[in-house]
Amino acid sequence: MSSVVPRPIVDARAGSEGTRIDLDDVCRWFPVGDSVVKALDGVNLHVDECAFVVVLGASGSGKTTLLNLIGALDAPTAGTVRLAGAELTAATRAERTRIRRGTVSFIFQSFNLFPGLTALENVQFGADVAGRPNSARVAAEVLQQVGLGGRGEHFAHQLSGGEQQRVAIARALATGNPILLADEPTGELDFRTGVQILELLRAQAELGKTVIVVTHNREISRVADRVIELSSGHIVADGPPSGGRAAIADLHW
Repeated sequence: MSSVVPRPIVDARAGSEGTRIDLDDVCRWFPVGDSVVKALDGVNLHVDECAFVVVLGASGSGKTTLLNLIGALDAPTAGTVRLAGAELTAATRAERTRIRRGTVSFIFQSFNLFPGLTALENVQFGADVAGRPNSARVAAEVLQQVGLGGRGEHFAHQLSGGEQQRVAIARALATGNPILLADEPTGELDFRTGVQILELLRAQAELGKTVIVVTHNREISRVADRVIELSSGHIVADGPPSGGRAAIADLHW
């Protein structure tokens, strides 16, 4: 179905400690006028395996809030969050930034590419921020690995939606970080392109990274190793997909 054949992207930082995520009794509440919105309320979650994990839930269930806490973009109202052994709960913003840069990479539904940079420059930016040596070479290699070796000099507006998402994935891979967090990465893509993106992400889990995909699309959860379902700020299910893991080629939406 796809012409994209991911090849190994090796990084020495990937490993069980580097991918460990621990949330204990975590709450994240937001004041809204005279009331409080409990986006997450007493969540306990532990991920210590290199795996393809899907966080499933409807809009407003707390999925993106959970992703922001795991990715050190936000801090909990109560409870404790540890990422790769580092305590985030009382960390300053600067400390969270330092931990995040060496541990997690984000892939957003809206791509978030810099319009004034070429595809190659966008990917190199990820490597530069992470402090990887030979960032230009790394950027060229990962662009080739996501099937865009010949598109490096194109700007975002010259790329299709699927190509832009692959550039965003390449930028995340260029960091070399062991945890990939993807927020609705197929949400703005057609089915065929969405399948290509899932193939790329699935391959990274098989190469030793922890990949966490947030989605409302239950069909995507069929290809996960582990499915965590959220409803109204609570985890209501956590385990392998019902009926076992499906092949990506068997998906339909």
